[in-house]
Amino acid sequence: MLKSVVMGTLKFAVCDDEPVMAREISELISGYMRSRGITAFSVSSFSGGRSLLESPDSFDVVFLDIQMEHPDGMDTARLLRRRGDSALLIFVTVLRERVFDAFKVEAYDYLIKPVDCKSFSQTMDRALCSLEHKASKSIVVQRGGSSEVVPLSEIVYCEVLSRKIYIHKSDSSVIDYYDKMGELEQRVDRRFFKCHRSYLVNLAYVRGRRPGQIILPDGGTIPVSRLREGDLASSLLRYMKEGGL
Repeated sequence: MLKSVVMGTLKFAVCDDEPVMAREISELISGYMRSRGITAFSVSSFSGGRSLLESPDSFDVVFLDIQMEHPDGMDTARLLRRRGDSALLIFVTVLRERVFDAFKVEAYDYLIKPVDCKSFSQTMDRALCSLEHKASKSIVVQRGGSSEVVPLSEIVYCEVLSRKIYIHKSDSSVIDYYDKMGELEQRVDRRFFKCHRSYLVNLAYVRGRRPGQIILPDGGTIPVSRLREGDLASSLLRYMKEGGL
């Protein structure tokens, strides 16, 4: 769980160059938190990406407009991720067509202006649940006479070659062991998508796609079968709406 949650105070940031919209989102946050009986929270408002990036504070949840002066919301999100910021990023925009760009910066959700109160509350419900679940789910890999615990959050993708499973982790290490892909599928959760008969990818690490390929954070690619390309888009949207796992 993020530092401010551990300390007991949830910290929100609202970044929008329209004062009226920034105030509206701030009021929605405050109203939601009060309706849930939560008083230990703060909301900071920023008129642009630069002022947010220059803030010495870290936040649990950041609401970002996309259409702003340089840096715009998407660039601001990229810069936050580049410096290791793990805040939940929620875009609030009129630009429905930018939803796929949001995956590249690990966005948590994507709200369309004008913001619907019901949708906002649902997003906040999911966000608080995500912040509460700090323990990462894991699988245990048996290798000969030893075993290894592997957090699902550290798995980028898995591939099967002959009778072996190769688990590619976020630290670039690879774990190999004897198993069947079908067995592994039963042990992981809905963040994983079978993009090819020999590949299982963690949707949290998908940064883009092109015909026949999924693009990973390091620029590398893995195959996606033609029959699975349509399902990939819907699975990514579902993953975003569920706010990860």
